[in-house]
Amino acid sequence: MAQEKQFENKIKRYIKERGGYCVKYFGCSYRESGTPDILACINGYFLAIEVKAQTGKASALQMVKISEIRKAGGFAYVAYPSGWNKLKDIIDGLLIDKFNREEDVVLR
Repeated sequence: MAQEKQFENKIKRYIKERGGYCVKYFGCSYRESGTPDILACINGYFLAIEVKAQTGKASALQMVKISEIRKAGGFAYVAYPSGWNKLKDIIDGLLIDKFNREEDVVLR
């Protein structure tokens, strides 16, 4: 869990340093299950990130939510620490309107 939290903080810091907005979404009985951990807006683009430790695995419901966001035109990913450089490229691409919506959903 500590590895996941550290990675989550690294992602949030990177987004904020580049002028993006992000919030940590906390799940509870009053909120919709499966919603990604980080919800962000970068250069007008909606970005959702489910953060996992290197050995973690996204649940079926989390993958459904990622798919729904992508179908709605947003950017949504499951990010692992080993996929950090890919995630940075996506964030930076959103800043300059250079992106590939076909990028893999899971960034390892």
